Amino acid sequence: MPASSSEAVRVAVLADSDTRWKWGALTARRITPADVSGSEKEPTGSETEPTGSGSEPTGFVLRGRATPTARQLAETGASTAAPREVTGAEFLREVRDAEARGERYDVIVLALVGGTVRAVLQGLADLGLDRRPVIVTGYVGVVYEKLADGLLLRHGADVVLANSRHDAERFRAVYEGVGAGAESVVEAALPFLGGAPHRPEAGRDTLVFAAQPSVPVTRNERAYVLERLVRHARLHPEREVLLKLRSKPGEHTTHLEEHPYQRLVRDLDPPANFRLVYGHMGEVLDRTDLLVTVSSTAALEALHRRIPTAILTDCGVREVNGNHHFIGSGLLTSFDRLDRGEVPEPDEEWLSRQGVAAGGSYDAAFDAARERVAQLLALPELPPISPYYTAETAPGYLPGILARHRLDVTAPPVRDSGLRRIVREAARGAYRHGVQRVAPVVRRLGEL
Repeated sequence: MPASSSEAVRVAVLADSDTRWKWGALTARRITPADVSGSEKEPTGSETEPTGSGSEPTGFVLRGRATPTARQLAETGASTAAPREVTGAEFLREVRDAEARGERYDVIVLALVGGTVRAVLQGLADLGLDRRPVIVTGYVGVVYEKLADGLLLRHGADVVLANSRHDAERFRAVYEGVGAGAESVVEAALPFLGGAPHRPEAGRDTLVFAAQPSVPVTRNERAYVLERLVRHARLHPEREVLLKLRSKPGEHTTHLEEHPYQRLVRDLDPPANFRLVYGHMGEVLDRTDLLVTVSSTAALEALHRRIPTAILTDCGVREVNGNHHFIGSGLLTSFDRLDRGEVPEPDEEWLSRQGVAAGGSYDAAFDAARERVAQLLALPELPPISPYYTAETAPGYLPGILARHRLDVTAPPVRDSGLRRIVREAARGAYRHGVQRVAPVVRRLGEL
């Protein structure tokens, strides 16, 4: 039976990186109704405030290669409460035990890569709960690769959020094209758009380059981008040129960073008006007058605030770079043009299709998702989880996906003493060092 309409909706978010935690936590607050009746708080009128229940979700991050540090989690600004680090099996066990305690989760937001979503869907289906949670998933930013694979791995969730009209149309086309139901696709927007519109200030001229851990991917291309940024700073000594980085050496984010800019910059002698910065992206954008990137989602954040934005073509307009997503945007340009002072103008129709709603419609961007969740919560019984990938449709693919995650809820939980936790943290640090520092060196030596 559904929860009483007078009960607050309990939400859990499971993420596997800092950026997905940010997306998941903010999404949970925007799409969760105050209760199963669908009633809401009065909207504040501010784009930075969620218009859902506003309740704090219970957070979990998966223990693995990209497990974020406390600093990375805090820097997202997504929640005041730190999420708990768990394995997949521990998360499923918590969902099962919460129901036994009478504190079941009504909604679960899976902010995970596609394969992990499919494995957790299987794990939730196998729990045999009296009433399973409503399951929501989606993408943390621009979807420019593995569209079909990622979507079909996410099929089976009750709600698959699309961050724009463009994405919603593509998602439905994929599901319908393989004969899978597309009713789960709901158009929404990126949950972290917002902030004050851009206002130039006298005496301020700040260019921010939003770095990505794996775009561009090669050392030569990354060194080229860095050298051009430094050259731009020298050509424009009156301009502050900031290289915005997402992680510090030794930390991981959604993608591995084999050639960190922090290391590459040691080979240069940048001028005083060039420097590296960290911190919350929204706070950096507060003082940005030109946002430059290859294909970072930060471009959409900047465009939403009407900050002049440029997408680089210097390393090619290529699928591997993700900047092919911006074809038709009017934003594609090069360092040569930026050096001459040229700033591209965005195409308004393209912005609208991409969910960049600077004109005020962003306040309503999550209404459909919130209504969908409320309708599902009000059902007497939720239908069984029915993914597209099954032992019948993908017998040569699905077993490998499930085997990699080993979500065995029946195994006894490991008791985590203080000493065990210290040893585990040390082991994880050694592993990260090996992956990020030692492995690239070994690969390069092997190429000699």
